[in-house]
Amino acid sequence: MESLRGTFAEMSARFHDRMARFEAEQQNSASPSLPPEYLAFKKFTLESLRCIQQQMDSFTDELDSVEMRSRRKILLIHGVPENTSEDTASVVANVIHQKLSLPTITALDIRRCHRVGGRAHKSKPRPILVKMKDADIRDKVWYSKTKLKGSGITVSEFLTKIRHQVFVAARDKFGVANCWTKRGDIYVLGSDGVRHRIVSHSQLRALGEPAAVPERSAAVVPKKKTRGAAKK
Repeated sequence: MESLRGTFAEMSARFHDRMARFEAEQQNSASPSLPPEYLAFKKFTLESLRCIQQQMDSFTDELDSVEMRSRRKILLIHGVPENTSEDTASVVANVIHQKLSLPTITALDIRRCHRVGGRAHKSKPRPILVKMKDADIRDKVWYSKTKLKGSGITVSEFLTKIRHQVFVAARDKFGVANCWTKRGDIYVLGSDGVRHRIVSHSQLRALGEPAAVPERSAAVVPKKKTRGAAKK
């Protein structure tokens, strides 16, 4: 899908460039006005490009939504020490028992569990991808993640590539404390004080810019009167 979008963007750019050159040549000709047939063709083509772009965006959003639903039972656990001979399911179950105080959840509740990514640094463990057998069990782990504060271990949702990019951009724009995820959706506390649910870059752009924090003016310290000035 990304290659298709890239091809379409390239074709659209070539069309706009060709039309701009044609219009520039026409302006320098003996008859600078543009023919009505050309204007009609340009209007039709631009409308067609917009229609195709909208359909591609809609198709991309639907694919992203389907992919996110397929990740409904998955979580990523970061910061868990890594050993070469580890049983990741047992490691995760141990974290759930000791750190999250959820003794009823065992390794049998885990459908799939493994480290993700290449190990670039031995001192930095790779995150563990955990897919639970049941979405309710996944949610119990997710909503207990606040108990991990100060442990060096964190839990995040396994977002799609698009939503991960949107989430990172939202945090850069509105601040880490004002952005979070829930069941694959991204929530942003906007400058208007309203919580917004977004899943795409276009929705993030629609939120506008965060409110600027006014700078504090320096406090004016009154000058002390000298003894000489006080006596008159």
